[in-house]
Amino acid sequence: MNDFWKEFPIIQQQLNETCELIKHQVKIRNKEIEHALVELTYSGGKLLRPAFFFLFAQIGDEEKQNHNQLIKIAASIEILHMATLVHDDIIDDSPLRRGNVTIQSRYGKDIAVYTGDLLFTEFFELLAETMNGSDFLHKNASAMKRLLLGELDQMHTRYKKNMTTSDYLRSVNGKTAELFSLSCLEGAHFGYASSEVQRLAKRIGRHIGIAFQVYDDILDYTANVETLKKPVLEDLSQGVYTLPLIFAMQKAPEHFSFYLEKGAGITTEQAIETAQLVHEFDGVNDAKAFAKRVTEKALTDIEKLPDCLGKEQLTQLTQLLLQRSF
Repeated sequence: MNDFWKEFPIIQQQLNETCELIKHQVKIRNKEIEHALVELTYSGGKLLRPAFFFLFAQIGDEEKQNHNQLIKIAASIEILHMATLVHDDIIDDSPLRRGNVTIQSRYGKDIAVYTGDLLFTEFFELLAETMNGSDFLHKNASAMKRLLLGELDQMHTRYKKNMTTSDYLRSVNGKTAELFSLSCLEGAHFGYASSEVQRLAKRIGRHIGIAFQVYDDILDYTANVETLKKPVLEDLSQGVYTLPLIFAMQKAPEHFSFYLEKGAGITTEQAIETAQLVHEFDGVNDAKAFAKRVTEKALTDIEKLPDCLGKEQLTQLTQLLLQRSF
C-alpha cells in the first residue's frame, strides 16, 4: 500500500484489508501468475474505486453494516478493474503498467487472456457470496456490459479523423465512469445510506469517473514515463484520440490532417510533433477546464450529502483529483 492514503487512515486500513483479500483470492497453482497478480495489486495503483466505495459506506448506518461483506464487495470492484487492465494491455500491446512489465509482455498474450478471465471468475465468485438474491447482481452484470461496450466504442473509433467530443464521452462513460458510478452506488447501498444518498452517489461517481479519465488522458500529453509509469503518447500512436487532441483539432483541423492521415503508420517523431500542436492550440488547457467543470458538478452534489467524516473526505479526495499527476 502506497502513502497516498496516509491522510485517510480509516480508508487506508480498509484498503489494506481489501488487498489482503485479493491476495487470497488469486492464489493459484501457477505461482508466477499468482505473483504477477499480487504485484499488480500492490504496485502503486491508488485503489480509487474501492476507496470511493468505502467513503460512501461511511455516510450510511454503521450499526447495520457487515464489515466482511463490505471488504468483499470492495475487492470485487478492484478485481473487475484489474481484469479490464490485463485485457487492455493485451489489446494495446502495452509493455508497462504501473511501472512494471505487463503480464502480456512478460508471459505472452495467451496466458494474459486466461489471467484476465480468471479475475473475472473471482469477481463473479465474490458477487455470489455477497449479493445472492439482491438486485445488485443484475446491476453488476449491467455495469460490466456497459464497461465492455465502452471499450468496444473506443476500438470502433480508433484512427477516426473526425472524432467528436460525443464519441469520446460515449466511450468514457462506459469504460471508466461506469465502474466509478457503481462503486459509489454500492458503497451507499451496502452501507445502508438513504435512497437519496444512493441517487446522489451514482451521479457523483459518474462525474468523478469522467473527470478522472480526462485527467488521465491529459497526462498522456504532459507526463513522462517515470511519472506516468507507462509509455507516453501511447493512445495517440494507437489511434485513440482523446479530449486534448479533439479540442485542439476542432480549432485547427488543417494542422492535424497530415499527421492523422498516417493512421497506424505515424512515427514516434510525428506523434511528438502532434503533441506539440495539441499544446500550441490549447488542447491540454481546454481539457483541464472541461475536467474541472465536471469535477465541480461532483463537488456540488457532494455538498448535498449529510454532514459527516465521509462527506469531508469525499470532498478532499475529489479536489485532490484536480491536481493529479499519477
